[in-house]
Amino acid sequence: MKWRQVQASPASVYVLVLAPEEEALARITAFAREQSLGASQVTAVGAFSRAVVGWFDRQAKEYRRIGVDEQCEVLSLLGDIVIGEDGPTAHLHAVLGLSDGTTRGGHLLEGQVWPTLEVIVRDSPAALAKIHRPDIGLALIDPEAGPG
Repeated sequence: MKWRQVQASPASVYVLVLAPEEEALARITAFAREQSLGASQVTAVGAFSRAVVGWFDRQAKEYRRIGVDEQCEVLSLLGDIVIGEDGPTAHLHAVLGLSDGTTRGGHLLEGQVWPTLEVIVRDSPAALAKIHRPDIGLALIDPEAGPG
């Protein structure tokens, strides 16, 4: 991955360009931890050689995995980076375009980059925390909670 900070003030903006074979979610999360990001927006376009998106099953309180085992265009990738139990964590949703013009979408669980993924990360000086909600089965942003 190559990256560059394109704005420092009043809030940092980064451009990340992921390389072939990098796993998108892991690489973006690693970058967030390296830069100590705590309240960021993420957008991206590019392509994956394969991916897994998820649909949250409310009753099972877990994601149903939806595999995309073909080259696909990342038509839209949106999300945030906030402080989770393990530090800064990317939470991303994707719409993926398939060769027949159909789409698959959901919570991005895995995405193998090919040939590139161009990511914009807009950070803010604030920090937000996700708090696990056992009643829902997810960690959700709590605007009143501080990180840690």
